[in-house]
Amino acid sequence: LAEITGTVSFGKETKGKVRLQITDPDGKVWEELVPKEKNILVHEGQVVNKGESIVDGPADPQDILRLLGIEELARYIVDEVQDVYRLQGVKINDKHIEVIVRQMLRRVVIENPGESTYIAGEQVERSELLNTNEALQKDGKIPATYSNLLLGITKASLSTDSFISAASFQETTRVLTEAAIMGKRDELRGLKENVIVGRLIPAGSGLAYHQARKAKDEMDEAERRAIAEAEEAELAGETSVDAATDGGEA
Repeated sequence: LAEITGTVSFGKETKGKVRLQITDPDGKVWEELVPKEKNILVHEGQVVNKGESIVDGPADPQDILRLLGIEELARYIVDEVQDVYRLQGVKINDKHIEVIVRQMLRRVVIENPGESTYIAGEQVERSELLNTNEALQKDGKIPATYSNLLLGITKASLSTDSFISAASFQETTRVLTEAAIMGKRDELRGLKENVIVGRLIPAGSGLAYHQARKAKDEMDEAERRAIAEAEEAELAGETSVDAATDGGEA
């Protein structure tokens, strides 16, 4: 894929390779040595855009992510997977593939931590980082910068926040050992971990009802605790008054 937008030119050939150069409007030159057996799709003087294919063959998903971004990569993966199924006459709605792609793209790598608590090179959840950056910006602090990350299906499954879900998939010993060393706590937010421990899954039409019931129970418990504390304080006050009265009479 073309690393920059510019005009194509060919330099001096080397043994078995063609020197392909792209010059952008500012005069910056990007150069790549292409094996002669590769079919080059561009010609001398042609203007190409960043991320455009310049040689024949499948594109590297990591390059698409780096040059064109998440949306183009998601579209590429969905189209490639659909092509395989269409050849067999199988119809699948795009949303099923998009769910998997979303999981593959849900983590990012920290480049500059700014004033956050992250470390450069650390992999974190995209949603968690966006919330952290939003809080930092509200406080007038420097947010963290990041680069997008594409994980394979296996890596994506093992990098989930739930160690119960990850341990039930692969590398059980490693996952549980790391969780024990780091003192992890599983919040049981996903479907899989709730099924494993025998709880209601957090999905479906009953989810809102159960959440409301849980919130009401917590509120009732807090009220009961507050009433009990008030009664204890009142009783302690009466006891101290009685003690003071007895002392005065004596």
